[in-house]
Amino acid sequence: MDKAQVKTIILDEISKTKTAIEHYRELTKPISPNDAIGRVSRMDAINNKSVNEASLRQAEIKLNNLNRVLSKIEDLDFGICLKCKQPIPVGRILIRPESLLCVNCAR
Repeated sequence: MDKAQVKTIILDEISKTKTAIEHYRELTKPISPNDAIGRVSRMDAINNKSVNEASLRQAEIKLNNLNRVLSKIEDLDFGICLKCKQPIPVGRILIRPESLLCVNCAR
């Protein structure tokens, strides 16, 4: 496995995730009761806010996992499943660099 390539992918994914987090934070700002948008539109806006808050939480978890993986990239056990201790396939690491488990253990 080429750790330099994986590191580049992780750094790129961290950058994308930080951008997504900023976007979700903007979308989850409180809805002012002074805004005259109508009752149905306000309910829709509140529902959308809830969906965006869930996306924000998922993006923050992903960022934490990416940072954790990046900090361990030079370790000897990098790319080893935390659960079964078998190597994680390179394809999985390249697609989901934040993965700490192999496909079987992640189920």
